[in-house]
Amino acid sequence: MIAMFKFSNAAIRSMALAVVSLSPMLAVEVAPQIAPPATPEHDLVENYHGRQVDDPYRWLEQTGTPAVEQWVDAQNSYTDAVMSGFRDHGAIIKRLGQLALTSTQRSNPQIVANLLFYMRQTPPQPQPVLVAEAWPNGEAKVLVDTNATQGTAITDYWPSPDGTQVAYAAAEGGTENKTIHFVEVSSGRIIADALAHAGGGTTPASLVWDADGKGVTYVRLPLPGSVPIDREQFDARLYHHALGTSASADTAELDKPPSPIAEHKLISSAHGGHAAAFIYYGDGNFENVYLRSGSKWRKVLGTDVRVRTVDSETGSGAAWEGDRLLVLSYRDAPLGRLLEVDSDGHSRALVSPQGWAMNGVAAIKGGFLLAEIRGPDWRVRQFNTKGVLVRTVPLPSTGIGINALATTEDCATALIGYSGWSVPPRWVKYDTESGRVTTVFEVKPAGDYSQVHTWRLDALSTGGVRVPITVMALGNPLRDGKRPTILTAYGYQGRARQTAFNIAALAWLERGGVLAWANIRGGGEYGEGWHADGSRANKQHSFDDLHAAARALIDARWTNPAHLGIVGGSAGGLVMGAALTQHPADYRAVVSFVGLYDMLRLNAWPNGEYATHELGDVTNPTEFAWLDAYSPLRHVHPGTAYPAVLLITAENDPRVASWQSSKFAAALQKANTSPWPILLITRRGEGHGVTSSFSQRVGNTGAEFSFFAEDLGLAPAAPPPPSPSNQTPH
Repeated sequence: MIAMFKFSNAAIRSMALAVVSLSPMLAVEVAPQIAPPATPEHDLVENYHGRQVDDPYRWLEQTGTPAVEQWVDAQNSYTDAVMSGFRDHGAIIKRLGQLALTSTQRSNPQIVANLLFYMRQTPPQPQPVLVAEAWPNGEAKVLVDTNATQGTAITDYWPSPDGTQVAYAAAEGGTENKTIHFVEVSSGRIIADALAHAGGGTTPASLVWDADGKGVTYVRLPLPGSVPIDREQFDARLYHHALGTSASADTAELDKPPSPIAEHKLISSAHGGHAAAFIYYGDGNFENVYLRSGSKWRKVLGTDVRVRTVDSETGSGAAWEGDRLLVLSYRDAPLGRLLEVDSDGHSRALVSPQGWAMNGVAAIKGGFLLAEIRGPDWRVRQFNTKGVLVRTVPLPSTGIGINALATTEDCATALIGYSGWSVPPRWVKYDTESGRVTTVFEVKPAGDYSQVHTWRLDALSTGGVRVPITVMALGNPLRDGKRPTILTAYGYQGRARQTAFNIAALAWLERGGVLAWANIRGGGEYGEGWHADGSRANKQHSFDDLHAAARALIDARWTNPAHLGIVGGSAGGLVMGAALTQHPADYRAVVSFVGLYDMLRLNAWPNGEYATHELGDVTNPTEFAWLDAYSPLRHVHPGTAYPAVLLITAENDPRVASWQSSKFAAALQKANTSPWPILLITRRGEGHGVTSSFSQRVGNTGAEFSFFAEDLGLAPAAPPPPSPSNQTPH
């Protein structure tokens, strides 16, 4: 058991990674220079708008074929051999396992019909369970626990307006192919109805209940056999399901969207009498707004109003307050403007920006709460129904990120979730009448984070833009320019890089390491303008910002290129790929999870089509030029000394194809002239990380920290003090 830290060899391998042994018992003597497996090159040239582009590793896109499977196995074995020789991985894995055993964790709270619903996980429990309790004071009751079914995770849930039933989506094996099930709250009985193909990695699941609780409207992808296999992740539509009937009888609502990459978000009012649908065409795009009266939907706002609700870190980019809908609009307002939309579809401005970017809204009795962000800082303000400020909620003014607003328009008590760099996740009960804040839940960490300190830096980037950086270290270390430092960034789709508690950080910090986060353009830290300045034709700004942050850390004498590593995942993996190909000498090591690297083949994977609005479409000559200018795979140059690189991908990932990492690894391995390894891990039976289990998450961090410790020169773990029985008497 993990709790006892008596791992079997198999358990160690599972925790570390599916194919990477991180157990000292499995370590082997490995020569410093092990040659990576050879990768055959095929003669393939493709014409893009008159430009001939070689693609010698295109054959690696044929995942599942014997040749590719053999190549993947060889790469996994190579990585296993190299990382098994790392001198300190055993101590790192053990320490991460200790730190991961926090007290019970909670997430994704919702308050419906005086009941608080949330997800709860007690490490080392593999997956969170769905829980309900009376609000604001009640006993917790587990409604759904998927841990008996290995690899199954709850991804979303939607309580009925009266709180008597909950619809929840579950997925298996990291695929994110979701099926919606139903559970009765009072009895815990799972209802027979099951709605398959309810969203996936390309398009999110979403659902609203009928007011009477007898049916639901939900998002459904095409049924297998109704379209070619390669189009099953497109053309999502809204369907209505009556409980107690077969899903085959479900009927379509609204007309078929005009775009095959339509995505949906659905929300209902407190009592189910009103519903809204936000439909957008591709990641990062603005939304069309539809309202439902009875069973009829009608469009009330188009994309010209520039509404965006789906990228709120608080989970509440729109809310019903009585008969009106509150939404965030960015038309002529880069920081956002709160609109009210009445039941007839008429809209007007309710709250204008005041120097902070609007991020989320939630209805309360007598008004609403508004979450706002400015760089790495967050605040929540309370307004009355007329949009007049009541007060700023008394939360820490800096060093925290808001991750939840759970409220209902019938109750004067709200739940606000937040955490900080050194503040473990906590929930507070906010009394909207008195303004009092009371902590009702907090995670108890397994280590002492009291001496974790942070510093703020600004990096000067392209166009004179200042990019905020948060630096974290233990105590007040000497800045000698040689600290092993890990820098990370994301910058995509208007999503903010939240200030948040990092449970694993202590394993790095307590050995003299430094961690840093850069709020680069492409994210939402300063609103829509910050997002737009790091997307589409401006995507290079994201990469420039990361490089500027790296130089700022060096100039401030936190580190130097020989001790600096960078890490990112998914769209942040694209940032890593661009960083190491554009400035290979400025980083000593790079770790990238499930990243994008071959931008010219973005459209060759279903989710790539959904990303074309945010990044560009290779079939468009102008947008092809954007992508070709920075595509990491296109800018791997033979004879270059690259930093040490660890690429981690997963065979079941529906969001980023595993071959993106395979092709990039093959190109880097051939081109590299440095003595540092280029490693690839392809995880079997796993996906993008959205539904990763406890051990998988610990294992990923263990691989990352072990790799960086080896390459950045992290100090070895201090030996434990001798036990009294072994001490020499004085």
